[in-house]
Amino acid sequence: MKEEDLDKQKRQLIEKMGVHFETENLAPLAARIFATLILTGNKGVTFEELVNNLCAGKSSISTHLDHLQSTKRVRYYTKSGDRKRYFIINPDLMLNLIDEKIAKWENEKKLHEEILIYKKERNALKKDSEEHQFDLDFQRDFLTFLEETTAAVQKFRSRIITRNT
Repeated sequence: MKEEDLDKQKRQLIEKMGVHFETENLAPLAARIFATLILTGNKGVTFEELVNNLCAGKSSISTHLDHLQSTKRVRYYTKSGDRKRYFIINPDLMLNLIDEKIAKWENEKKLHEEILIYKKERNALKKDSEEHQFDLDFQRDFLTFLEETTAAVQKFRSRIITRNT
C-alpha cells in the first residue's frame, strides 16, 4: 500500500474513532486529538502537528489537550535538546479504564446480590401466591454474567501487565 493511501486511511480512521469517542463524552476536537494520538503511537505528536493536521486553532487544541491530560488520557514527553512536547496516549490508560470498569461491576454485583436476597425473602413470605413470586433466574444469571465478565477482563488486564514488563 502506498504512503498516500495509508495517510488517507489514517484520516478516515481518525474521523470514525472521533465519532466513537464523542459518544464517550469527549468534545469533537478532543476526540480527534485522542484518535490521532492512538494512531500515531509512541513517537508522539507535537502541538504544531495537531494544529496543522486537524486544521484547528491553537487555543482550541491547547484547551482540549489540557482536558485530555487532566483526565489522564494523554501525557507528553520531551526530547533532550528539543523544546517541543510530544503528546502520546497515557500508557496506563487501558489499565485505569479496566480498573474503573471492574470496580463498577463489583458494586453492581453487590447490589444485585442484595436484590436476590430481598426477592428470595419476599418469595418465602408469599408461598401461597405462586403467580406473584419473583423469578430469581434473572438475578442469578446476571450475577453469573458479572462474575464471568469480571474474570475475563481481569485476565486481559494481567496480559497487559505481563506484556508491559
